[in-house]
Amino acid sequence: MVKRALATVALSLVALLGLTPPAHAVTLEQKLAALSSFSQPTAASAAGWLSAWQNQGAWGDYGFDWSTDLCSSSPDQPLGFDFRNSCRRHDFGYRNYKAVSRFPANKPRIDDAFYFDMKQVCAGYSAIPRGTCNSLAWTYYQAVKEFGTLNVTGAQIERIRQAAEAEQAAQNAQG
Repeated sequence: MVKRALATVALSLVALLGLTPPAHAVTLEQKLAALSSFSQPTAASAAGWLSAWQNQGAWGDYGFDWSTDLCSSSPDQPLGFDFRNSCRRHDFGYRNYKAVSRFPANKPRIDDAFYFDMKQVCAGYSAIPRGTCNSLAWTYYQAVKEFGTLNVTGAQIERIRQAAEAEQAAQNAQG
Protein backbone atom coordinates (compact mmCIF):
# COMPACT_ATOMS: atom_id res chain seq x y z
CA MET A 1 0.00 0.00 0.00
CA VAL A 2 2.82 2.42 0.88
CA LYS A 3 4.71 1.54 -2.30
CA ARG A 4 1.60 2.17 -4.39
CA ALA A 5 1.08 5.54 -2.68
CA LEU A 6 4.71 6.50 -3.27
CA ALA A 7 4.45 5.51 -6.92
CA THR A 8 1.30 7.62 -7.28
CA VAL A 9 3.00 10.60 -5.63
CA ALA A 10 6.09 10.18 -7.82
CA LEU A 11 4.03 10.02 -11.01
CA SER A 12 2.10 13.10 -9.91
CA LEU A 13 5.36 14.95 -9.30
CA VAL A 14 6.69 13.91 -12.68
CA ALA A 15 3.51 15.19 -14.33
CA LEU A 16 3.54 18.43 -12.32
CA LEU A 17 7.16 19.09 -13.24
CA GLY A 18 6.32 18.66 -16.89
CA LEU A 19 8.41 15.55 -17.26
CA THR A 20 5.83 13.48 -19.04
CA PRO A 21 7.06 12.16 -22.34
CA PRO A 22 6.42 14.77 -25.04
CA ALA A 23 4.99 14.02 -28.46
CA HIS A 24 7.84 15.96 -30.10
CA ALA A 25 11.62 16.05 -30.14
CA VAL A 26 13.11 16.34 -26.70
CA THR A 27 15.51 19.15 -25.94
CA LEU A 28 18.69 18.59 -23.96
CA GLU A 29 17.16 20.68 -21.17
CA GLN A 30 14.12 18.35 -21.00
CA LYS A 31 16.33 15.28 -21.02
CA LEU A 32 18.51 16.67 -18.23
CA ALA A 33 15.41 17.54 -16.18
CA ALA A 34 14.12 13.98 -16.54
CA LEU A 35 17.54 12.52 -15.70
CA SER A 36 17.73 14.69 -12.61
CA SER A 37 14.24 13.67 -11.50
CA PHE A 38 15.17 9.99 -11.91
CA SER A 39 18.50 10.16 -10.09
CA GLN A 40 17.75 11.77 -6.74
CA PRO A 41 18.36 9.90 -3.45
CA THR A 42 14.64 9.99 -2.55
CA ALA A 43 11.72 7.58 -2.51
CA ALA A 44 9.78 9.74 -4.98
CA SER A 45 12.66 9.74 -7.45
CA ALA A 46 13.12 5.97 -7.13
CA ALA A 47 9.39 5.38 -7.65
CA GLY A 48 9.32 7.72 -10.66
CA TRP A 49 12.31 5.97 -12.22
CA LEU A 50 10.80 2.52 -11.59
CA SER A 51 7.55 3.60 -13.23
CA ALA A 52 9.46 4.91 -16.26
CA TRP A 53 11.62 1.77 -16.41
CA GLN A 54 8.47 -0.37 -16.45
CA ASN A 55 7.07 1.78 -19.30
CA GLN A 56 10.21 2.51 -21.33
CA GLY A 57 8.32 2.89 -24.59
CA ALA A 58 6.60 6.02 -23.31
CA TRP A 59 10.03 7.61 -22.96
CA GLY A 60 11.24 6.72 -26.45
CA ASP A 61 11.61 10.36 -27.54
CA TYR A 62 14.21 10.86 -24.82
CA GLY A 63 16.56 8.29 -26.29
CA PHE A 64 17.44 6.92 -22.87
CA ASP A 65 19.80 3.98 -22.54
CA TRP A 66 17.91 1.48 -20.39
CA SER A 67 20.55 -1.25 -20.67
CA THR A 68 22.06 -2.72 -17.54
CA ASP A 69 24.53 -5.32 -16.41
CA LEU A 70 22.95 -5.12 -12.96
CA CYS A 71 25.71 -5.14 -10.35
CA SER A 72 28.46 -5.70 -12.93
CA SER A 73 30.89 -8.32 -11.65
CA SER A 74 29.51 -8.22 -8.10
CA PRO A 75 26.61 -10.38 -6.92
CA ASP A 76 23.19 -8.85 -7.69
CA GLN A 77 21.71 -10.52 -4.60
CA PRO A 78 24.56 -10.81 -2.08
CA LEU A 79 23.55 -13.12 0.77
CA GLY A 80 20.00 -12.96 -0.62
CA PHE A 81 19.61 -9.16 -0.39
CA ASP A 82 18.13 -8.06 -3.73
CA PHE A 83 20.04 -5.05 -5.07
CA ARG A 84 19.01 -5.57 -8.70
CA ASN A 85 16.76 -2.52 -9.03
CA SER A 86 19.32 -0.42 -7.18
CA CYS A 87 21.91 -1.47 -9.76
CA ARG A 88 19.51 -0.88 -12.66
CA ARG A 89 18.82 2.70 -11.63
CA HIS A 90 22.54 3.27 -11.00
CA ASP A 91 23.41 1.99 -14.48
CA PHE A 92 20.69 4.20 -15.94
CA GLY A 93 22.19 7.29 -14.30
CA TYR A 94 25.77 6.49 -15.30
CA ARG A 95 24.98 5.59 -18.91
CA ASN A 96 22.64 8.45 -19.61
CA TYR A 97 24.71 11.18 -17.99
CA LYS A 98 27.78 9.91 -19.86
CA ALA A 99 25.77 10.04 -23.11
CA VAL A 100 25.09 13.77 -22.61
CA SER A 101 28.63 14.51 -21.35
CA ARG A 102 27.42 15.50 -17.87
CA PHE A 103 28.65 12.52 -15.89
CA PRO A 104 31.36 13.95 -13.57
CA ALA A 105 29.09 16.65 -12.15
CA ASN A 106 26.30 14.14 -11.46
CA LYS A 107 28.23 11.05 -10.36
CA PRO A 108 28.12 11.83 -6.61
CA ARG A 109 24.32 12.18 -6.66
CA ILE A 110 23.88 9.03 -8.75
CA ASP A 111 26.07 7.13 -6.29
CA ASP A 112 24.12 8.59 -3.35
CA ALA A 113 20.85 7.48 -4.98
CA PHE A 114 22.33 4.00 -5.37
CA TYR A 115 23.14 3.87 -1.66
CA PHE A 116 19.68 5.22 -0.82
CA ASP A 117 18.06 2.48 -2.91
CA MET A 118 20.08 -0.27 -1.25
CA LYS A 119 19.26 1.09 2.23
CA GLN A 120 15.58 0.98 1.25
CA VAL A 121 16.02 -2.72 0.47
CA CYS A 122 17.74 -3.22 3.83
CA ALA A 123 15.02 -1.35 5.74
CA GLY A 124 12.65 -4.24 5.05
CA TYR A 125 14.61 -6.62 7.29
CA SER A 126 14.73 -7.12 11.05
CA ALA A 127 17.71 -5.85 13.07
CA ILE A 128 20.40 -8.52 12.50
CA PRO A 129 19.82 -9.12 8.79
CA ARG A 130 19.36 -5.35 8.32
CA GLY A 131 22.80 -4.74 9.81
CA THR A 132 24.36 -7.23 7.43
CA CYS A 133 22.44 -5.75 4.50
CA ASN A 134 23.47 -2.20 5.43
CA SER A 135 27.11 -3.31 5.67
CA LEU A 136 26.90 -4.80 2.19
CA ALA A 137 25.17 -1.66 0.89
CA TRP A 138 27.95 0.47 2.37
CA THR A 139 30.60 -1.74 0.75
CA TYR A 140 28.89 -1.55 -2.65
CA TYR A 141 28.49 2.22 -2.27
CA GLN A 142 32.15 2.70 -1.40
CA ALA A 143 33.15 0.64 -4.44
CA VAL A 144 31.19 2.82 -6.87
CA LYS A 145 32.06 6.02 -5.06
CA GLU A 146 35.79 5.34 -5.26
CA PHE A 147 36.11 3.47 -8.50
CA GLY A 148 32.98 4.26 -10.49
CA THR A 149 32.32 0.58 -10.98
CA LEU A 150 30.72 -2.03 -8.83
CA ASN A 151 33.20 -4.77 -7.98
CA VAL A 152 32.66 -6.31 -4.57
CA THR A 153 34.44 -9.60 -4.06
CA GLY A 154 33.10 -12.80 -2.56
CA ALA A 155 35.75 -12.45 0.17
CA GLN A 156 34.35 -9.03 1.15
CA ILE A 157 30.84 -10.45 1.34
CA GLU A 158 32.08 -13.37 3.45
CA ARG A 159 33.82 -10.97 5.89
CA ILE A 160 30.58 -9.03 6.29
CA ARG A 161 28.61 -12.25 6.89
CA GLN A 162 31.12 -13.40 9.53
CA ALA A 163 31.08 -10.01 11.26
CA ALA A 164 27.26 -10.09 11.38
CA GLU A 165 27.29 -13.62 12.83
CA ALA A 166 29.83 -12.56 15.46
CA GLU A 167 27.71 -9.54 16.36
CA GLN A 168 24.62 -11.75 16.66
CA ALA A 169 26.49 -14.23 18.86
CA ALA A 170 27.69 -11.39 21.11
CA GLN A 171 24.17 -10.03 21.44
CA ASN A 172 22.82 -13.50 22.23
CA ALA A 173 25.47 -13.95 24.92
CA GLN A 174 24.48 -10.64 26.55
CA GLY A 175 20.77 -11.27 26.34
